[in-house]
Amino acid sequence: MKIKAFIAEDEPHSLDRLKDLLRNFPDLEIVGEARDGLKAIKMIEEVKPDLVFLDIKMPGAAGFEVHERIHHDPMIIFVTAFDKYAIKAFDEN
Repeated sequence: MKIKAFIAEDEPHSLDRLKDLLRNFPDLEIVGEARDGLKAIKMIEEVKPDLVFLDIKMPGAAGFEVHERIHHDPMIIFVTAFDKYAIKAFDEN
């Protein structure tokens, strides 16, 4: 059984890089992606992934807001280029 993964990342280069890295895991299937937080909320509720790679700083709704607003409860891996958000990400879980 494959792990259903979703990627929410607004930077095209970072999104492509993350998808390239995840292709190395045959038990993981990318079931969707979004480039803004509002679309991410909608799509996460629709596809109900097991795992979400969630950018912290995105247009529409920031990653922490996305995490708060979804009702589905996937595992979350926060991704960011800004180390100042790391502590808050750890505090989330």
